[in-house]
Amino acid sequence: MASRVKQILAHVSGEPPRTKMSEPSIQVWQDVPLAPPDSIFKLTAAYKADTDPRKVNLGVGAYRDDNNKPWILPSIKEANRKLLSDESVDHEYLPILGLPEYTAAAARLMLSSESPAIKEGRVTISGTGANHSGALFLSKFYQWNGPPTIYLSNPTWANHHQIFKNVGIQPVEYPYYDPKTIGLDFSGMKEAITNAVPRSVFLLHACAHNPTGVDPTPEQWAELADLFLEKGHYAFFDCAYQGFASGDLDKDAGAVRYFETRGVPMLVCQSFAKNAGLYGERVGALHVLAATKDEADRVRSQLSICQRSEISNPPAYGARLINLLLNDEHLFEQWKEDIKTMAYRIIEMRKQLHHILTNELQTPGNWDHIISQIGMFSFTGITPAQANAIIEKAHVYMTGNGRISMAGLNSNNIRYFAESLDKAVRGTL
Repeated sequence: MASRVKQILAHVSGEPPRTKMSEPSIQVWQDVPLAPPDSIFKLTAAYKADTDPRKVNLGVGAYRDDNNKPWILPSIKEANRKLLSDESVDHEYLPILGLPEYTAAAARLMLSSESPAIKEGRVTISGTGANHSGALFLSKFYQWNGPPTIYLSNPTWANHHQIFKNVGIQPVEYPYYDPKTIGLDFSGMKEAITNAVPRSVFLLHACAHNPTGVDPTPEQWAELADLFLEKGHYAFFDCAYQGFASGDLDKDAGAVRYFETRGVPMLVCQSFAKNAGLYGERVGALHVLAATKDEADRVRSQLSICQRSEISNPPAYGARLINLLLNDEHLFEQWKEDIKTMAYRIIEMRKQLHHILTNELQTPGNWDHIISQIGMFSFTGITPAQANAIIEKAHVYMTGNGRISMAGLNSNNIRYFAESLDKAVRGTL
């Protein structure tokens, strides 16, 4: 009776009847494992939370100027002004495979304007998400000689492993870095390429290998091309540092261009995050080199379907900025100078660190690898215990394998880092 009275009162007052809140009867996601945080972003978070005034962040893979500030390239600033003042620019969708004039210019930058593949219409171009798009395309259409497998250098960019696993391609490591010499294990690399089943897929870093900073010489690239042709292997080039490594766009594209001239089957993943400072804009391109124009057309048609189902249309802002840099002669020349500014500052930091360790502190060991390595990163060769001591006691944030971002060093912190490294090596930190 009491419940019936409550129902009548609720009806008269216009209030909905109150019901008892219940817990969900079925837990849908109770078996989802908790994923570990990304190691680099975790390192950055720890650095930001650290209140020690001496702290140094050598973990993040982004350029910083000598005042430890992000640097917006003058060429990008000018391109942005032009873009914002252009009344014809709208916010409509780009074509599925990207802004055509941008992707065409990106291909010329990577392969050169004299590229036979470009002249013959044998290059298939896609506008963004190059590593994933390339991996997805291979997973669907590559004629694998056995289970789908990608050979990755040991070590490599950590995200490479997950990118290929996510599309059903199993990563397998090949020897690359030799901790004894703090250099390239070229014999081990060649042995892996030779022993792999014919038509295997190998991911190669085009320049400024991440994370070691160790690259093959031109002569070694020639030997690798010989092996690829002999075995019928497929080269999956990842180029994230063109121009950023040496300061020369053409020099840093040397390996890719040489493989094209030799006729090695390949695709190239290209990024403008580092060399244009557009980290947050996600601007890049995928170039698939086909044997014929007809083959390129068929590849392009399937890439279009892959892109449509994944992101539908690539982001426009970054592509339009890079399009201006590549197709405006004045901006292109300014951009090349900006690239030199970044590359040369990093090279100078290498020279200074090497000098302090070798000549001033006389730190035990040989530190010549600091200046022989190239690009943003350097493998210091220290042990995980030494790296951990530097993090915990000196508040210098770096990865546990001893990799440091040279871009994080500047005239204000390089001596402090060198002294901390010296103490860690001596066991006195």
